[in-house]
Amino acid sequence: MLEGFLPPEWIDAAKELVKDYGYWALFVISFTEAFINPIVPYIFIAGAPYFGLDLWLSAVISYLGNLLGAAFTYYLGKHLGEKWGKKILGERLYFKGEILFNRYGFWAVILGEPFKLVCWLGGIFQMEFFRYMLATALSRGVRIFGFTLLVQLGIDLFSK
Repeated sequence: MLEGFLPPEWIDAAKELVKDYGYWALFVISFTEAFINPIVPYIFIAGAPYFGLDLWLSAVISYLGNLLGAAFTYYLGKHLGEKWGKKILGERLYFKGEILFNRYGFWAVILGEPFKLVCWLGGIFQMEFFRYMLATALSRGVRIFGFTLLVQLGIDLFSK
């Protein structure tokens, strides 16, 4: 699924981490997805049975990791601020993000992707933290648990 987008060594390392450390590795992958990690937890949720993990517990751990990572990234963005945001994003993209967050705030977080960019921008533009986390919790909940439900339905369908 990720082949061609990421170096194969990264994918192999993530698989080995989950194979060796199970839920802890899944938590770390989910936490770091919010600020730097390009490997998403969905592939490990779908592969939970392969890794000897419970599907739904994997989803809960991924969800909690994403929420804590989102809070961490928010505070990084908030403390690094506008100057850093402009340097990383460039003036044009920075101002587009600012307009988006000022106009749509809560909905920008709910619908926004990629996740790590939304987390950074929430902090950089100092969105009210409670609203940011509520939107993140709703958005990630729908994505992670909706995905897990589809995986469960597929498993149930094909195991009969």
